[in-house]
Amino acid sequence: MSDSPTFVIVGAGLAGATAAGALRADGFDGRIVLLGAEPHQPYERPPLSKEYLQGSATRDTVFVHPPDWYADNQVELRLDDPVTGIERRAHEIVTSAGSRLRYDKLLLATGAGPRRLPVPGADLAGVRYLRSLDDSDHLQAALRPDIRVVIIGAGWIGLETAAAARTAGAHVTVLEHAELPLLHVLGPQVAKVFADLHTDHGVDLRCGVTVDAIKPSPDDPGTAGTVVLADRAEVDADVIIVGVGATPNIDLARSSRLNVDNGILVGADLGTSDPDITAAGDVANAYHPLLHRQLRVEHWANALHQPVVAAKTMLGKPAAYDRLPYFFTDQYDLGMEYTGYTDPYGHDQLVIRGDLKTREFIAFWLHDQRLTAAMNVNTWDVTEPIQQLIRSGDQLDFTRLADPNVALDQLLSDPQVTGPGGRRSEAYPPRT
Repeated sequence: MSDSPTFVIVGAGLAGATAAGALRADGFDGRIVLLGAEPHQPYERPPLSKEYLQGSATRDTVFVHPPDWYADNQVELRLDDPVTGIERRAHEIVTSAGSRLRYDKLLLATGAGPRRLPVPGADLAGVRYLRSLDDSDHLQAALRPDIRVVIIGAGWIGLETAAAARTAGAHVTVLEHAELPLLHVLGPQVAKVFADLHTDHGVDLRCGVTVDAIKPSPDDPGTAGTVVLADRAEVDADVIIVGVGATPNIDLARSSRLNVDNGILVGADLGTSDPDITAAGDVANAYHPLLHRQLRVEHWANALHQPVVAAKTMLGKPAAYDRLPYFFTDQYDLGMEYTGYTDPYGHDQLVIRGDLKTREFIAFWLHDQRLTAAMNVNTWDVTEPIQQLIRSGDQLDFTRLADPNVALDQLLSDPQVTGPGGRRSEAYPPRT
Protein backbone atom coordinates (compact mmCIF):
# COMPACT_ATOMS: atom_id res chain seq x y z
CA MET A 1 0.00 0.00 0.00
CA SER A 2 1.34 3.46 -0.89
CA ASP A 3 1.99 6.25 1.57
CA SER A 4 -1.32 7.88 0.57
CA PRO A 5 -3.69 4.97 0.02
CA THR A 6 -6.98 5.24 -1.83
CA PHE A 7 -10.04 3.55 -0.39
CA VAL A 8 -12.94 3.23 -2.83
CA ILE A 9 -16.55 2.65 -1.79
CA VAL A 10 -18.99 1.43 -4.45
CA GLY A 11 -22.57 2.25 -3.52
CA ALA A 12 -23.61 5.68 -2.29
CA GLY A 13 -26.40 4.65 0.04
CA LEU A 14 -26.59 4.51 3.81
CA ALA A 15 -23.94 1.79 4.06
CA GLY A 16 -21.50 3.56 1.75
CA ALA A 17 -21.88 6.98 3.34
CA THR A 18 -21.63 5.51 6.83
CA ALA A 19 -18.47 3.64 5.86
CA ALA A 20 -16.83 6.86 4.71
CA GLY A 21 -17.61 8.46 8.07
CA ALA A 22 -16.38 5.38 9.95
CA LEU A 23 -13.05 5.44 8.11
CA ARG A 24 -12.48 9.06 9.05
CA ALA A 25 -13.57 8.43 12.65
CA ASP A 26 -11.10 5.53 12.81
CA GLY A 27 -8.23 7.78 11.82
CA PHE A 28 -7.88 7.07 8.10
CA ASP A 29 -6.41 10.15 6.44
CA GLY A 30 -5.97 8.81 2.91
CA ARG A 31 -8.15 9.36 -0.12
CA ILE A 32 -11.78 8.21 0.03
CA VAL A 33 -13.86 8.01 -3.14
CA LEU A 34 -17.58 7.20 -2.84
CA LEU A 35 -19.33 6.26 -6.09
CA GLY A 36 -23.08 6.05 -6.62
CA ALA A 37 -25.34 5.05 -9.50
CA GLU A 38 -28.08 7.54 -8.59
CA PRO A 39 -27.90 11.33 -8.99
CA HIS A 40 -28.87 11.93 -5.35
CA GLN A 41 -26.61 12.26 -2.35
CA PRO A 42 -26.70 9.18 -0.08
CA TYR A 43 -30.07 8.75 1.62
CA GLU A 44 -31.84 6.34 3.96
CA ARG A 45 -34.54 4.05 2.61
CA PRO A 46 -36.95 3.45 5.54
CA PRO A 47 -38.65 6.89 5.20
CA LEU A 48 -39.39 6.19 1.52
CA SER A 49 -42.25 3.84 2.44
CA LYS A 50 -43.13 5.54 5.72
CA GLU A 51 -43.13 9.21 6.74
CA TYR A 52 -41.62 10.63 3.54
CA LEU A 53 -44.12 8.77 1.34
CA GLN A 54 -46.94 10.05 3.53
CA GLY A 55 -45.66 13.63 3.25
CA SER A 56 -45.02 14.01 6.98
CA ALA A 57 -41.24 14.31 6.53
CA THR A 58 -39.39 16.76 4.31
CA ARG A 59 -36.93 15.70 1.63
CA ASP A 60 -33.85 16.95 3.48
CA THR A 61 -34.53 14.53 6.38
CA VAL A 62 -33.82 11.41 4.29
CA PHE A 63 -30.18 12.23 3.53
CA VAL A 64 -27.42 10.53 5.52
CA HIS A 65 -25.20 13.61 5.83
CA PRO A 66 -25.66 17.33 5.18
CA PRO A 67 -24.58 18.39 1.65
CA ASP A 68 -21.31 19.96 2.80
CA TRP A 69 -20.25 16.97 4.94
CA TYR A 70 -18.47 15.23 2.06
CA ALA A 71 -16.25 18.18 1.20
CA ASP A 72 -15.64 18.96 4.87
CA ASN A 73 -14.47 15.37 5.43
CA GLN A 74 -12.53 15.12 2.17
CA VAL A 75 -14.75 12.43 0.73
CA GLU A 76 -14.94 12.55 -3.07
CA LEU A 77 -18.57 11.93 -3.92
CA ARG A 78 -19.13 10.82 -7.51
CA LEU A 79 -22.78 10.42 -8.41
CA ASP A 80 -24.74 9.20 -11.43
CA ASP A 81 -21.80 7.11 -12.65
CA PRO A 82 -22.33 3.39 -11.91
CA VAL A 83 -19.33 1.13 -11.48
CA THR A 84 -19.40 -1.49 -14.23
CA GLY A 85 -16.30 -3.54 -13.55
CA ILE A 86 -13.59 -4.49 -11.08
CA GLU A 87 -10.14 -5.49 -12.29
CA ARG A 88 -8.82 -7.20 -9.21
CA ARG A 89 -5.27 -7.82 -10.39
CA ALA A 90 -4.82 -4.19 -11.34
CA HIS A 91 -6.78 -2.99 -8.26
CA GLU A 92 -8.95 -0.82 -10.47
CA ILE A 93 -12.64 -0.13 -10.86
CA VAL A 94 -14.24 0.96 -14.14
CA THR A 95 -17.32 3.18 -14.37
CA SER A 96 -20.03 3.49 -17.01
CA ALA A 97 -18.43 6.73 -18.18
CA GLY A 98 -15.25 4.79 -18.94
CA SER A 99 -13.15 6.25 -16.15
CA ARG A 100 -10.75 4.10 -14.17
CA LEU A 101 -9.79 4.47 -10.55
CA ARG A 102 -7.13 2.54 -8.69
CA TYR A 103 -7.86 1.38 -5.17
CA ASP A 104 -5.86 -0.04 -2.29
CA LYS A 105 -8.96 -1.22 -0.46
CA LEU A 106 -12.45 -1.56 -1.89
CA LEU A 107 -15.84 -1.74 -0.16
CA LEU A 108 -18.86 -3.02 -2.06
CA ALA A 109 -22.11 -1.57 -0.72
CA THR A 110 -24.20 -2.11 -3.82
CA GLY A 111 -27.41 -2.90 -1.96
CA ALA A 112 -30.39 -4.72 -3.41
CA GLY A 113 -32.95 -4.05 -6.10
CA PRO A 114 -36.66 -4.81 -6.31
CA ARG A 115 -37.62 -8.26 -7.56
CA ARG A 116 -39.52 -7.85 -10.82
CA LEU A 117 -42.94 -9.37 -11.36
CA PRO A 118 -42.56 -12.16 -13.98
CA VAL A 119 -45.96 -11.96 -15.69
CA PRO A 120 -47.16 -10.62 -19.04
CA GLY A 121 -47.78 -6.89 -18.94
CA ALA A 122 -45.46 -6.24 -16.00
CA ASP A 123 -43.36 -3.97 -18.19
CA LEU A 124 -46.27 -1.65 -19.01
CA ALA A 125 -45.95 1.98 -17.99
CA GLY A 126 -47.60 2.62 -14.65
CA VAL A 127 -46.39 -0.57 -12.95
CA ARG A 128 -44.43 0.89 -10.08
CA TYR A 129 -41.82 -0.34 -7.60
CA LEU A 130 -40.69 1.37 -4.43
CA ARG A 131 -36.96 1.28 -3.88
CA SER A 132 -35.45 4.66 -4.70
CA LEU A 133 -36.05 8.26 -3.70
CA ASP A 134 -37.42 8.95 -7.18
CA ASP A 135 -39.84 6.01 -6.79
CA SER A 136 -41.12 7.50 -3.54
CA ASP A 137 -41.49 10.94 -5.09
CA HIS A 138 -43.54 9.54 -7.98
CA LEU A 139 -45.77 7.50 -5.67
CA GLN A 140 -46.30 10.39 -3.30
CA ALA A 141 -47.57 12.48 -6.21
CA ALA A 142 -49.80 9.63 -7.41
CA LEU A 143 -51.46 8.79 -4.08
CA ARG A 144 -54.59 10.93 -4.04
CA PRO A 145 -58.07 10.58 -2.57
CA ASP A 146 -60.39 8.11 -4.29
CA ILE A 147 -57.92 6.67 -6.79
CA ARG A 148 -57.72 2.88 -7.07
CA VAL A 149 -54.41 1.46 -5.87
CA VAL A 150 -53.55 -2.21 -6.29
CA ILE A 151 -50.53 -3.50 -4.40
CA ILE A 152 -49.07 -6.87 -5.39
CA GLY A 153 -47.33 -8.42 -2.40
CA ALA A 154 -48.10 -8.09 1.30
CA GLY A 155 -44.58 -7.94 2.69
CA TRP A 156 -43.27 -5.05 4.77
CA ILE A 157 -42.97 -2.66 1.83
CA GLY A 158 -46.37 -3.63 0.45
CA LEU A 159 -48.11 -3.13 3.79
CA GLU A 160 -46.35 0.15 4.55
CA THR A 161 -47.29 1.42 1.09
CA ALA A 162 -50.89 0.28 1.66
CA ALA A 163 -50.98 2.28 4.90
CA ALA A 164 -49.64 5.36 3.11
CA ALA A 165 -52.19 5.00 0.31
CA ARG A 166 -55.11 4.60 2.72
CA THR A 167 -53.89 7.57 4.73
CA ALA A 168 -53.97 9.57 1.47
CA GLY A 169 -57.61 8.50 0.99
CA ALA A 170 -57.06 6.03 -1.86
CA HIS A 171 -59.05 2.84 -2.38
CA VAL A 172 -56.53 0.06 -1.75
CA THR A 173 -56.51 -3.59 -2.77
CA VAL A 174 -53.62 -5.79 -1.63
CA LEU A 175 -53.01 -9.09 -3.44
CA GLU A 176 -50.97 -11.74 -1.63
CA HIS A 177 -50.09 -15.27 -2.73
CA ALA A 178 -49.84 -16.65 0.84
CA GLU A 179 -52.83 -17.22 3.08
CA LEU A 180 -51.88 -14.26 5.28
CA PRO A 181 -49.53 -11.28 4.91
CA LEU A 182 -46.04 -11.89 6.32
CA LEU A 183 -46.98 -15.51 6.98
CA HIS A 184 -43.51 -16.84 6.20
CA VAL A 185 -41.91 -14.31 8.59
CA LEU A 186 -44.36 -14.22 11.51
CA GLY A 187 -46.44 -17.38 11.41
CA PRO A 188 -50.26 -17.46 11.33
CA GLN A 189 -51.04 -16.14 14.83
CA VAL A 190 -49.03 -12.92 14.55
CA ALA A 191 -49.53 -12.49 10.80
CA LYS A 192 -53.28 -12.24 11.44
CA VAL A 193 -52.62 -9.11 13.52
CA PHE A 194 -51.38 -7.35 10.40
CA ALA A 195 -54.16 -8.74 8.25
CA ASP A 196 -56.77 -7.42 10.69
CA LEU A 197 -54.95 -4.09 11.00
CA HIS A 198 -55.32 -3.42 7.29
CA THR A 199 -58.85 -4.70 6.87
CA ASP A 200 -59.88 -2.57 9.86
CA HIS A 201 -58.51 0.44 7.95
CA GLY A 202 -60.51 -0.34 4.85
CA VAL A 203 -57.99 -2.27 2.76
CA ASP A 204 -59.42 -4.93 0.46
CA LEU A 205 -56.95 -7.66 1.41
CA ARG A 206 -57.07 -10.70 -0.86
CA CYS A 207 -54.85 -13.57 0.24
CA GLY A 208 -54.24 -16.91 -1.44
CA VAL A 209 -54.38 -15.36 -4.89
CA THR A 210 -51.95 -15.47 -7.81
CA VAL A 211 -51.37 -12.71 -10.34
CA ASP A 212 -51.35 -14.07 -13.91
CA ALA A 213 -51.04 -10.90 -15.98
CA ILE A 214 -51.42 -7.14 -16.14
CA LYS A 215 -53.63 -5.73 -18.87
CA PRO A 216 -53.33 -2.27 -20.39
CA SER A 217 -55.85 0.44 -19.70
CA PRO A 218 -58.60 0.65 -22.36
CA ASP A 219 -58.02 4.41 -22.46
CA ASP A 220 -54.25 4.13 -22.86
CA PRO A 221 -52.90 0.87 -24.36
CA GLY A 222 -49.37 1.62 -23.19
CA THR A 223 -50.32 2.00 -19.54
CA ALA A 224 -51.24 -0.70 -17.02
CA GLY A 225 -54.88 -0.66 -15.97
CA THR A 226 -56.02 -4.09 -14.75
CA VAL A 227 -54.52 -6.94 -12.74
CA VAL A 228 -55.66 -10.37 -13.87
CA LEU A 229 -55.69 -13.20 -11.30
CA ALA A 230 -55.29 -16.93 -11.86
CA ASP A 231 -59.02 -17.49 -11.40
CA ARG A 232 -59.58 -14.91 -14.20
CA ALA A 233 -60.89 -12.30 -11.78
CA GLU A 234 -59.84 -8.79 -12.72
CA VAL A 235 -58.95 -5.86 -10.46
CA ASP A 236 -58.98 -2.42 -12.08
CA ALA A 237 -56.40 0.09 -10.94
CA ASP A 238 -55.22 3.64 -11.44
CA VAL A 239 -51.91 2.80 -9.75
CA ILE A 240 -50.27 -0.64 -9.56
CA ILE A 241 -47.43 -1.16 -7.07
CA VAL A 242 -45.30 -4.30 -6.96
CA GLY A 243 -43.67 -5.32 -3.69
CA VAL A 244 -42.60 -8.95 -4.06
CA GLY A 245 -39.18 -8.78 -2.45
CA ALA A 246 -35.67 -7.72 -3.36
CA THR A 247 -32.57 -9.34 -4.81
CA PRO A 248 -28.98 -8.43 -3.91
CA ASN A 249 -27.02 -6.48 -6.51
CA ILE A 250 -24.23 -9.02 -7.06
CA ASP A 251 -23.52 -8.62 -10.79
CA LEU A 252 -20.38 -6.59 -10.12
CA ALA A 253 -19.08 -9.09 -7.57
CA ARG A 254 -19.97 -12.10 -9.71
CA SER A 255 -18.30 -10.69 -12.83
CA SER A 256 -15.12 -10.11 -10.82
CA ARG A 257 -15.28 -13.71 -9.55
CA LEU A 258 -15.83 -12.99 -5.89
CA ASN A 259 -17.64 -15.71 -3.98
CA VAL A 260 -21.39 -15.08 -4.15
CA ASP A 261 -24.41 -16.95 -2.86
CA ASN A 262 -27.57 -14.98 -2.10
CA GLY A 263 -25.35 -11.92 -1.86
CA ILE A 264 -21.61 -11.46 -1.56
CA LEU A 265 -20.22 -14.05 0.82
CA VAL A 266 -18.22 -12.45 3.63
CA GLY A 267 -16.90 -13.52 7.00
CA ALA A 268 -17.71 -11.99 10.36
CA ASP A 269 -15.15 -9.29 9.56
CA LEU A 270 -17.06 -8.54 6.31
CA GLY A 271 -14.06 -9.52 4.21
CA THR A 272 -14.74 -11.20 0.86
CA SER A 273 -12.75 -13.92 -0.91
CA ASP A 274 -10.38 -11.11 -1.98
CA PRO A 275 -8.30 -9.77 0.95
CA ASP A 276 -8.54 -6.21 -0.37
CA ILE A 277 -12.32 -6.16 -0.85
CA THR A 278 -15.04 -5.98 1.80
CA ALA A 279 -18.84 -5.83 1.51
CA ALA A 280 -21.55 -4.40 3.76
CA GLY A 281 -25.28 -3.69 3.85
CA ASP A 282 -28.06 -5.39 1.90
CA VAL A 283 -25.64 -7.13 -0.47
CA ALA A 284 -23.51 -8.81 2.22
CA ASN A 285 -24.25 -12.43 3.13
CA ALA A 286 -22.20 -12.40 6.33
CA TYR A 287 -21.21 -15.09 8.78
CA HIS A 288 -22.83 -14.25 12.11
CA PRO A 289 -20.66 -15.48 15.01
CA LEU A 290 -23.56 -15.60 17.48
CA LEU A 291 -26.04 -17.33 15.16
CA HIS A 292 -23.36 -19.56 13.59
CA ARG A 293 -24.64 -19.15 10.04
CA GLN A 294 -24.41 -16.99 6.97
CA LEU A 295 -27.08 -14.29 7.08
CA ARG A 296 -28.10 -11.56 4.66
CA VAL A 297 -30.41 -8.96 6.16
CA GLU A 298 -32.09 -6.23 4.08
CA HIS A 299 -32.69 -3.77 6.88
CA TRP A 300 -31.60 -0.33 7.95
CA ALA A 301 -29.69 -1.48 11.04
CA ASN A 302 -27.26 -3.59 9.03
CA ALA A 303 -26.58 -0.76 6.60
CA LEU A 304 -25.98 1.54 9.56
CA HIS A 305 -23.74 -0.68 11.69
CA GLN A 306 -21.93 -3.09 9.38
CA PRO A 307 -19.83 -0.34 7.76
CA VAL A 308 -18.13 0.36 11.10
CA VAL A 309 -16.79 -3.20 11.09
CA ALA A 310 -15.96 -3.06 7.37
CA ALA A 311 -13.97 0.14 7.94
CA LYS A 312 -11.87 -1.55 10.64
CA THR A 313 -11.23 -4.52 8.39
CA MET A 314 -10.12 -2.20 5.57
CA LEU A 315 -7.69 -0.60 8.04
CA GLY A 316 -6.30 -3.96 9.10
CA LYS A 317 -7.86 -3.84 12.56
CA PRO A 318 -9.55 -6.90 14.10
CA ALA A 319 -13.35 -6.65 14.04
CA ALA A 320 -16.44 -8.84 13.83
CA TYR A 321 -20.07 -7.98 13.20
CA ASP A 322 -22.22 -9.73 15.80
CA ARG A 323 -25.15 -7.35 16.26
CA LEU A 324 -28.51 -9.05 16.28
CA PRO A 325 -30.76 -8.32 13.30
CA TYR A 326 -33.18 -5.47 13.98
CA PHE A 327 -35.89 -3.72 11.98
CA PHE A 328 -39.03 -1.69 12.55
CA THR A 329 -42.24 -0.72 10.83
CA ASP A 330 -44.92 1.94 11.25
CA GLN A 331 -48.39 1.30 9.83
CA TYR A 332 -51.34 3.50 10.81
CA ASP A 333 -51.27 3.58 14.64
CA LEU A 334 -49.12 0.45 14.91
CA GLY A 335 -45.41 0.70 15.60
CA MET A 336 -43.24 -2.39 15.81
CA GLU A 337 -39.64 -3.42 16.46
CA TYR A 338 -38.26 -6.88 15.66
CA THR A 339 -35.03 -8.17 17.18
CA GLY A 340 -33.20 -11.42 16.49
CA TYR A 341 -33.62 -14.03 13.80
CA THR A 342 -35.83 -17.03 13.24
CA ASP A 343 -37.42 -18.77 10.29
CA PRO A 344 -40.45 -21.07 9.94
CA TYR A 345 -38.30 -24.01 11.03
CA GLY A 346 -36.08 -22.21 13.54
CA HIS A 347 -38.46 -22.15 16.51
CA ASP A 348 -40.77 -24.55 18.30
CA GLN A 349 -42.66 -22.20 20.61
CA LEU A 350 -44.44 -18.84 20.35
CA VAL A 351 -45.12 -16.95 23.60
CA ILE A 352 -47.28 -13.82 23.68
CA ARG A 353 -47.01 -11.18 26.41
CA GLY A 354 -49.91 -8.75 26.14
CA ASP A 355 -52.98 -8.68 23.91
CA LEU A 356 -52.98 -9.42 20.19
CA LYS A 357 -56.46 -7.93 19.76
CA THR A 358 -55.52 -4.51 21.16
CA ARG A 359 -52.20 -4.68 19.28
CA GLU A 360 -50.11 -4.05 22.36
CA PHE A 361 -47.91 -7.08 22.92
CA ILE A 362 -44.54 -8.73 22.65
CA ALA A 363 -44.24 -11.94 20.64
CA PHE A 364 -41.36 -14.25 21.58
CA TRP A 365 -40.11 -17.02 19.29
CA LEU A 366 -38.15 -19.76 21.07
CA HIS A 367 -36.30 -22.94 20.21
CA ASP A 368 -35.61 -25.45 22.96
CA GLN A 369 -36.85 -22.79 25.45
CA ARG A 370 -34.17 -20.34 24.24
CA LEU A 371 -35.22 -17.02 22.76
CA THR A 372 -34.31 -16.58 19.10
CA ALA A 373 -36.37 -13.51 18.15
CA ALA A 374 -38.96 -11.13 19.55
CA MET A 375 -41.30 -8.49 18.19
CA ASN A 376 -42.66 -5.68 20.35
CA VAL A 377 -45.82 -4.00 19.03
CA ASN A 378 -46.85 -0.64 20.51
CA THR A 379 -44.67 -1.58 23.48
CA TRP A 380 -41.47 0.39 23.88
CA ASP A 381 -38.05 0.45 25.58
CA VAL A 382 -37.68 -3.33 25.63
CA THR A 383 -35.10 -3.84 22.88
CA GLU A 384 -32.11 -3.99 25.20
CA PRO A 385 -33.44 -6.69 27.56
CA ILE A 386 -34.69 -8.66 24.54
CA GLN A 387 -31.20 -8.56 23.06
CA GLN A 388 -29.70 -9.70 26.34
CA LEU A 389 -32.13 -12.60 26.60
CA ILE A 390 -31.32 -13.75 23.07
CA ARG A 391 -27.57 -13.45 23.62
CA SER A 392 -27.71 -15.23 26.96
CA GLY A 393 -28.81 -18.53 25.49
CA ASP A 394 -30.71 -19.16 28.74
CA GLN A 395 -33.67 -21.52 28.83
CA LEU A 396 -36.69 -19.46 29.81
CA ASP A 397 -39.81 -20.22 31.80
CA PHE A 398 -42.72 -19.71 29.40
CA THR A 399 -45.16 -18.63 32.13
CA ARG A 400 -42.91 -15.89 33.45
CA LEU A 401 -41.94 -14.80 29.94
CA ALA A 402 -45.64 -14.26 29.16
CA ASP A 403 -46.34 -12.42 32.43
CA PRO A 404 -46.28 -8.60 31.93
CA ASN A 405 -45.68 -8.20 35.67
CA VAL A 406 -42.27 -9.85 35.35
CA ALA A 407 -39.69 -7.40 34.00
CA LEU A 408 -37.73 -8.87 31.11
CA ASP A 409 -34.38 -8.08 32.67
CA GLN A 410 -35.40 -10.09 35.74
CA LEU A 411 -35.49 -13.22 33.60
CA LEU A 412 -31.72 -13.05 33.14
CA SER A 413 -31.20 -13.78 36.84
CA ASP A 414 -34.39 -15.80 37.31
CA PRO A 415 -33.67 -18.92 39.39
CA GLN A 416 -36.15 -20.81 37.20
CA VAL A 417 -33.98 -20.49 34.10
CA THR A 418 -30.86 -22.43 33.28
CA GLY A 419 -28.04 -21.68 30.93
CA PRO A 420 -24.62 -20.12 30.62
CA GLY A 421 -25.63 -16.63 31.74
CA GLY A 422 -26.12 -13.39 29.90
CA ARG A 423 -23.83 -10.99 28.13
CA ARG A 424 -24.67 -7.33 27.83
CA SER A 425 -25.17 -5.96 24.35
CA GLU A 426 -25.43 -2.43 23.03
CA ALA A 427 -29.06 -1.46 22.57
CA TYR A 428 -30.53 0.29 19.60
CA PRO A 429 -31.95 3.68 20.56
CA PRO A 430 -35.51 3.31 21.86
CA ARG A 431 -38.14 4.53 19.42
CA THR A 432 -40.79 6.97 20.55
